[in-house]
Amino acid sequence: MFRKISLILLMLTFAISEADNGYNLWLQYVQIEDVNVRQAYIEKLNQIVYLNDNETINVALDELNIGLSGMLGLSDVSALVNSEKINNESGLMLATYSTLSDGLKREFKSDFNKINEEGFIIKSVIINNVSQIIITGKTEVAVLYGTFRFLKLLQSHQSLNNLNIIDAPKIQKRVLNHWDNLDRTVERGYSGFSIWDWHRLPDYLDFRYTDYARANASVGINGTVLNNVNANANILTPQYLEKVAALAKVFRPYGIKVYLTARFSAPMEIGGLKTSDPLDEDVISWWKQKVKEVYQFIPDFGGFLVKANSEGQPGPQNYGRNHVDGANMLAEALNPFGGIVMWRAFVYSEHDTTDRAKQAYSEFVPFDGKFKDNVLIQVKNGAIDFQPREPFHPMFGAMPKTPLMMEFQITQEYLGQSTHTVFLPKFYEEVLKTDTYREGKGSTVAKVIDGSLNNQKLTGIAGVSNVGTDINWTGNVMLQANWYGYGRLAWNPDLKAENIANEWIRMTFSNDIAVVKTIEDILLMSHEAVVNYMTPFGLHHIMATGHHYGPGPWVANLSRPEWNPVYYHKADANGIGFDRTEKGSGATDQYAKEVSKEFSNLNSCPEEYLLWFHHLSWEYKLKSGVTLWDGLALKYQEGVNQVKQMVDYWKSLEGKIDQQRFKEVEMLLNIQLKEAKWWRDACLLYFQQFSKKQLPQGVEKSTKSLEEFKNMTFPFAPGN
Repeated sequence: MFRKISLILLMLTFAISEADNGYNLWLQYVQIEDVNVRQAYIEKLNQIVYLNDNETINVALDELNIGLSGMLGLSDVSALVNSEKINNESGLMLATYSTLSDGLKREFKSDFNKINEEGFIIKSVIINNVSQIIITGKTEVAVLYGTFRFLKLLQSHQSLNNLNIIDAPKIQKRVLNHWDNLDRTVERGYSGFSIWDWHRLPDYLDFRYTDYARANASVGINGTVLNNVNANANILTPQYLEKVAALAKVFRPYGIKVYLTARFSAPMEIGGLKTSDPLDEDVISWWKQKVKEVYQFIPDFGGFLVKANSEGQPGPQNYGRNHVDGANMLAEALNPFGGIVMWRAFVYSEHDTTDRAKQAYSEFVPFDGKFKDNVLIQVKNGAIDFQPREPFHPMFGAMPKTPLMMEFQITQEYLGQSTHTVFLPKFYEEVLKTDTYREGKGSTVAKVIDGSLNNQKLTGIAGVSNVGTDINWTGNVMLQANWYGYGRLAWNPDLKAENIANEWIRMTFSNDIAVVKTIEDILLMSHEAVVNYMTPFGLHHIMATGHHYGPGPWVANLSRPEWNPVYYHKADANGIGFDRTEKGSGATDQYAKEVSKEFSNLNSCPEEYLLWFHHLSWEYKLKSGVTLWDGLALKYQEGVNQVKQMVDYWKSLEGKIDQQRFKEVEMLLNIQLKEAKWWRDACLLYFQQFSKKQLPQGVEKSTKSLEEFKNMTFPFAPGN
């Protein structure tokens, strides 16, 4: 029985031309221009055999057809169904372990011992004297992941000879967090509106839903939280659960589970109860019935994400209870169905005047070991709030009896939003490889979240999505790399950002060495550049109010002290910086003693965190020998210079990539340069009031006054 793979081109695939709107992301599948390379691939792929026939394998077959037709020009790819019979031609076989022949099972046995349920194997074998490439795994989803990896080999022009790829994810729950509201606005979203068209769901299924699933599956993302952490309880009503179920059906063949953010006060808001006390019997019963109802709509529902008692959101503390009471109540309701609770540790109170950076640790670490087995505590990468650079959160490694889930931000709330090119995997890698020293040297953050440090059975990682309705998904094609890179690091947190950048460029733009090298240089310098022109030497949270667009180190009039930038930089005539040593807030004590000692001692504190942990004189001498004031000004200028270099690098690519994406990125980089100067000038003019010092040689002077910068307003800035 033959099945011809259907040619479903949901993402239109075509060769690089004058116009490429970026919709295809890294799944470009453009025709391979090198005739020799293309012919070598064709000779390896005369036939496709598949041994399973279900939705997920069909998805993999369709993806192969899109990829092979686009890259190789093969428009008539046939497949033999449910048969190990192969013609006397080389080809590709897709099969789960259970459908392999006894001989192949024996041959693959040791390889299968190295992978989990989602891991895959791509291997060259000889069957009946015919060369074959087998993509296999224990499940159909594993085979799909292997299919995407195989197509990546072709996209990046790698050899198909003697393949022996064995790969499996190190983290179980690899999810995107959408901060999308039911009215289609997106909190901290800078790429248009929410892609979830709730009004027309469940009957109208936008084709973007399928393409979104394809993109996520291609990098191994296996879960999506559909709604904002500042939740609306209506998402749990039957009217909306029916809509969620429709999305879940689209995502299911791609191995993606849906999760929802649960509003803790839902029993009162949609259930008619008088309380949401997690220890109240009626509340407990209500949640159990609600969870049962959710699973009737969505049998493979993943579970709840919860933001409780933070920034005005309701939670167990409203009733004199604690985080354990709230999380465990929901976990007990979800447990019979295999669901999990992702309980966010992003908490801070206006009533705690010590140091916002300490509050999450203080609230959660005493409860280590008290949460149920299906609870993950979701912790931001740093203790404040997704700043351009933060030291790692002290909670990592401090709760050995509790699984901690990393939360990265992919959307660029504090990083120039979608206007600025910032390659975040470089920063993610920096955080993940940092040593917590909790179990001795080598206790990296990556080992905490992949569970290997303390033998955790449940592991997870979350990325706050930068996806929206913009045609290129992320508002800036360069920022597609952050979605892609997050997925790759969620699969394997030990990967290097440099390698991730290289493969993304080859899949997205070109395999031309000059193009790859140039864009790689731009990406790898971009994060350090934004830190330099926004928050050098550990400055943090000095963005403008509300929308967080542009600088606002002067802001001091907000109702809560920890919302004001002056709270964090503490600039005065004596100096600048937040003292978090034992002489100050004592936040350094929350780290392991080796790390605490490093951060507390000026001789060992990394200069990139200097003002995060210390309040220093303007005359303090940096390692370079210059004063802190001069060094600060020179760093701001360095950031501007780096963006200038990024602009020049990009201009050198004209004619080497498609004109549409070239022009779009060129315009955005010019905006980034303009805004880098804005950051430099506004911040230095403000801090100069306190230092009373002239700018050092080499630092450009502002053409505007400080008052002009202070008077700038942006009432309709996106994502607010």
